[in-house]
Amino acid sequence: MEQLWQFLEGDTGGLFPPESVLLSLLLAFLLGHLIAWVYYGTHNGLSYSRSFVQSLILITVVVAMVMAVIGNSIITAFGLMGALAIIRFRNILKDTRDVAFIFCSLVVGMATGAGRYAIAIMGTIILCLIALYLHFTGFGTHQPHNCFLRFNYAGLSGKDFPVPVILKRFCTNFTLISIQESGFGNPAEYAYQLMVRQAGRNELLISELEKVVGIENISLIMQEQLLEV
Repeated sequence: MEQLWQFLEGDTGGLFPPESVLLSLLLAFLLGHLIAWVYYGTHNGLSYSRSFVQSLILITVVVAMVMAVIGNSIITAFGLMGALAIIRFRNILKDTRDVAFIFCSLVVGMATGAGRYAIAIMGTIILCLIALYLHFTGFGTHQPHNCFLRFNYAGLSGKDFPVPVILKRFCTNFTLISIQESGFGNPAEYAYQLMVRQAGRNELLISELEKVVGIENISLIMQEQLLEV
């Protein structure tokens, strides 16, 4: 067992032999696949990209190759800086969670490329388990949910305006942001900021609003989705 652990730790005292380089690249490919699968399975946002998922695998392998090329050199200490200088994104990452997965792929690629196989394997497993835990527990989800409601209404917003009565049933708090009168007899556009108690009842909220005579073009957007658009 001790010999197996020493092999997994790797010997970085000299240049990597071809067998070690091949093992590093194959292990980086497998671990990059695991990271990509976890990202794919736990992604909940709107900005999903197939190319980004594939890049998680490619980045892990490329960084492992970079570390193998560096070899036993003082430049190894600056491996992460070199990797970040090589990899540049022309598109803007809208989700900070994507940045975390990018850094995960970079570090795992560095570990495999430097021959630290045990660290690469354990680190990937632990990071994937943490990502799965955060996904299935919904950690960090804000309750109640912050929403943005917009609709057109042809009637008058006086004492008999039915919308506030409906919103009180579904929301802990709501604020009328704006009323835009278009003139020429066209319906006015209303915009509300809502704090919804249960996001699963959003469809019921919309159906209740649709029953009001004069309301049309109802749009309800969760704040997390609105930030990604």
